[in-house]
Amino acid sequence: MPARTPLGPSDVRLLRALQENGRASIQDLAEIAGLSTSTCWRRVRELEAAGVIGSYRAVVNAEACGLDFEALVQVVLSRHEPDKLHTFVDAISRRAEVLDCYATTGDADYHLRVCCRNKEDYYRFLEEFLFRIPVVAKVTSNLVLKEIKRNTPLPLDQA
Repeated sequence: MPARTPLGPSDVRLLRALQENGRASIQDLAEIAGLSTSTCWRRVRELEAAGVIGSYRAVVNAEACGLDFEALVQVVLSRHEPDKLHTFVDAISRRAEVLDCYATTGDADYHLRVCCRNKEDYYRFLEEFLFRIPVVAKVTSNLVLKEIKRNTPLPLDQA
């Protein structure tokens, strides 16, 4: 986990702009952040080095790519020994269908966001992979019917 980096008002403007458009030019970012081009370029590099900016990527429309099925999956483990947890986390980390994985409190130990082509592919994911991880005790699937909000920028004004 990166150390906390104090963010000034120009940093917040800069990061907000990058969250909205990761392909913005340094010139455009400098104008938005109220910095000179060279200062803006340096600050972006410093924020990258500090881990504040973790990566850049395109947001790809899943349905346009033929990935029409998404589920939120709650997983309860039967045991919580470190080696068992590592086995589970390692297996989940290698699966492309698992877009997100969170260790959580509450009724489930982990919450996954899984995306695939259709319900048949999801069934195969469950039967041939998830149910075969020995430490998995219970799986509850919630099918996504409609996407309301996603890829939301961080509320940097609250940072």
